[in-house]
Amino acid sequence: MREADVVVIGGGPGGYVCAIRAGQLGLKTVLVERDQLGGVCIAYGCIPSKALISATKLYERAKEGATFGIAFDGIRVDLPALQRWKAGVVSQLETGIATLCKGNKVEVVKGEAELVSADRVNVKTAQGAEEIHTKNVVVATGSRAISLPGLEFDGKVVLSSTEALALEKVPESMLVVGGGYIGLEICGIYQKLGTKVTVVELTDQLLPGTEPDLVRLVQRNLEKRGAKILLRSKVLSLEKGPAGARARVSTPEGEAEMEAQLVLVSVGRGPRTDGIRLSDLGIKTDQRGYIATDEQMKTSVPGIYAVGDVRGQPLLAHKASKEGIVAAEAIAGMRSAAEWRSVPWAIFTDPEISGVGLTERSAAEAGMQVKKSRFSFAALGRALASGEGEGFVRIVSDAGSGRVLGVQIVGPDASNLISEAALAIEMGATVDDIALTMHPHPTLPEAIMEAAESAAGRPIHQVKL
Repeated sequence: MREADVVVIGGGPGGYVCAIRAGQLGLKTVLVERDQLGGVCIAYGCIPSKALISATKLYERAKEGATFGIAFDGIRVDLPALQRWKAGVVSQLETGIATLCKGNKVEVVKGEAELVSADRVNVKTAQGAEEIHTKNVVVATGSRAISLPGLEFDGKVVLSSTEALALEKVPESMLVVGGGYIGLEICGIYQKLGTKVTVVELTDQLLPGTEPDLVRLVQRNLEKRGAKILLRSKVLSLEKGPAGARARVSTPEGEAEMEAQLVLVSVGRGPRTDGIRLSDLGIKTDQRGYIATDEQMKTSVPGIYAVGDVRGQPLLAHKASKEGIVAAEAIAGMRSAAEWRSVPWAIFTDPEISGVGLTERSAAEAGMQVKKSRFSFAALGRALASGEGEGFVRIVSDAGSGRVLGVQIVGPDASNLISEAALAIEMGATVDDIALTMHPHPTLPEAIMEAAESAAGRPIHQVKL
């Protein structure tokens, strides 16, 4: 029997970060992972998708090179070679995590874990069964893609994001069921490679829950490249054949039939809790099956903690990592807690969308007197010089104090720009603080400064309204 202070089940962004921090704090730590270190994020999700997004964006920019006076002849994408490059990126990151675990004295066990009790974990490895006796357990088992009745994944015609990110051949056509961020990111990859795309979304807009004016640019670009967007629509049935699938779809204009070589079902994710024995151990969950915890990641059972996707929305890797640190420090007796003011998010569509903090609507619903200001990338030198003048930065602030409440960005490098806004909110900064901070020129972050100057009542590069 192996002895441990902490057993972390799941080696994704929440689990491996938790294990490393626990090791740093002198806790004897065992990390159990059944697949690859880094979890779904590194092996099948965040990293593979961003690798393909970066490559296909470069391909599209190269094809548009004539705009900048750069001409290419015969440019093409070798998808198998691109997939090999992506796999190399994943492998490099996994090796890095293994090295970090070893350097922090974290024992990594590859196998299927079963949580027997708060102090015992059974693991099935390639060598046989193993029992680990522990003082604490951290559940970091993540989430899995949800399918729909009649649209179950088969890995050949009906795909989850995992299979869609591993294609070796560019499909002629793809039906994307679900207009959320995962579906649209993958849709953008293959659309740039020449795939004819149709998106079926049940609600009245793409990216449900995201402010409509942020989504508008994304939908316009998808349609500009030939995508067919069906809102308030639903796939009623699917019939598979040798050439792909035929779908019967309910739309506001009536029923329609459409064919596609591949079908990507991307309607959300649910908690992965097999092997945790939630009900047997008395671990409380919410109505959707996510494990309930307090601000220190403690579950209803003493000695058992939960972090990351299995704990609930928002399902974000960076949030999981922060929760992992909190759990490790709480186990070590520190007073750490999830006390961050906001969680930034980013969607890697074209253009990118990102946000942090409150929207104008959520701030008003909370009873705040708000002010909003925005600055367009079309008025920013660096954006125009890069040929990416679409989009804007919006700052939502308290009308009285000027304190920054939220920021939303749609446009070039939105995913990189949002961190400045997250820091501002965490520090309780005002729009004056941002406006008075010198930003280098010409750069994209100047758009945040310009929006802040507008909020402070002294815009320079736009007319004062």
